[in-house]
Amino acid sequence: MMASEKKKLITTPTLVLMIISTIYGFGNVSIAYAQMAYAGMFWYILAGLCFFFPSCLMMAEYGSAFKDAHGGIYSWLAGSTTEKIAFIGTFIWLASWVLWIVSSASRLWITLSALLFGHDTTQKWHLLGLGSNQLIGVLAILFVLAVTWLSARGINGITKISSLGGSLMIGMNAIFILASLVVIIANKGVPAQPIHGISSFFESPNPSFKTPIAVISFVVYAIFAYAGVENLGGVTDSMKDPEHTFPRGLTIGAILTVGSYVLMIVMTGFSVNYNHIIARPDVNLGNVTYVVFNRLGYMLGLSLGLSHGTNLFLGALFTRLIALSGLMGMLGAMFVLVYTPVKSFIMGSNPKLWPTRITQLNSADMPANAMWIQAALVCIIIFLVAFCGSAAARFYQILTDMVNVSTCAPYIFLIGAFPAFQRKNVPHDFVVFKNLFWTRVLVWFVEIIVCLGIIFTCVQPIIDHDFQTAFWTAFGPIFFGAVAWIFYNHAIKHNN
Repeated sequence: MMASEKKKLITTPTLVLMIISTIYGFGNVSIAYAQMAYAGMFWYILAGLCFFFPSCLMMAEYGSAFKDAHGGIYSWLAGSTTEKIAFIGTFIWLASWVLWIVSSASRLWITLSALLFGHDTTQKWHLLGLGSNQLIGVLAILFVLAVTWLSARGINGITKISSLGGSLMIGMNAIFILASLVVIIANKGVPAQPIHGISSFFESPNPSFKTPIAVISFVVYAIFAYAGVENLGGVTDSMKDPEHTFPRGLTIGAILTVGSYVLMIVMTGFSVNYNHIIARPDVNLGNVTYVVFNRLGYMLGLSLGLSHGTNLFLGALFTRLIALSGLMGMLGAMFVLVYTPVKSFIMGSNPKLWPTRITQLNSADMPANAMWIQAALVCIIIFLVAFCGSAAARFYQILTDMVNVSTCAPYIFLIGAFPAFQRKNVPHDFVVFKNLFWTRVLVWFVEIIVCLGIIFTCVQPIIDHDFQTAFWTAFGPIFFGAVAWIFYNHAIKHNN
């Protein structure tokens, strides 16, 4: 057997597992339930059909055409459009990872608290005159500096624990389903969150999602639930019969992923009453996952007729288990993501665009200077958001919206560049979109959905006169896009 044949080991079942493990996350379920309850299902289905499925096919064509390129989405954009668009688009993509670090470094302490105490106690943390948000901000800054220092020296062995965290997360999803089934059977199919006709599947009990603009802005949350589709674009060359394997695997994977989100949201409603559990003032987007699992553990004990003390113990146990898996996955991901996106961008783009010091690799083969610049920016953002005087619920709402918008923004470039990619006729084996006219129609359709979601997410806080949230929500793409534009023009002038 030839080496090229040995490499093509990805079959349809393997691809389906890759899609689900890359895309699905229970945190997206709990956040959807916290924002829209049952109504979140409609938007997750819509985003799956109108964004996830067509985007995956486009990313697969990109990956098939640029399978030998090492610059990731920069290579895709540069090979389809211009170097300037590629640089700005990839810089905005980098913003999504920078803001992910900002958010994760702050949420880490909720996870640690849930693991140690069985519930979120961070809102009661105070030290040296610092309030809860300020103290978490300081701890997050120290954590980012420590992770950057260790990763810059090549000390990233901790990344291996993320695989164990992933296995635990799969186990927790299985436990969630089994425990929910017990609760459903014991309660004879009566949900904790009542279903008042079909309106319950379209109207949110959350007062923040009552207006049309606010509801449409939830599209960003739904698109974020499927973020990461670009990571699947580079595997077509490792498939057996990619022209058939990828569409088949994508169809099955998309159905299972969307179905998992819908199933989990419905099951959440059987153990978690929105007004009694989610609408409490101490519940926010940072700790809602632990609140949901805590309630499920309590309801499981209640359904089995156990004592009140045992019910509380099960709630704390479920909370600690989901916190343990989340903490391990988060730590492993953090040690990788402080350097892989920035290194991929710098090493994959034109080296003449960067100052020499930024492109230099240290003895551990790490772009240490670029990593410390990134760390400084992350620390500044954490400090400004943490010390802006917001309540905990608003603090984590800002972090969530920042990451969601910044994650969705790069798809404007990737999807928008696809017709140009088609016109270039770059040779590639995997081809799905053969009609240029209908491809443009589809691209415009997906672009409108993504853009409307981003715009309305930024506009809604302005309508509510919450200018601080509006500023930070739009901060990532605008700030990084402007920096990229200025940086690129300066580099071009400097290099004639």
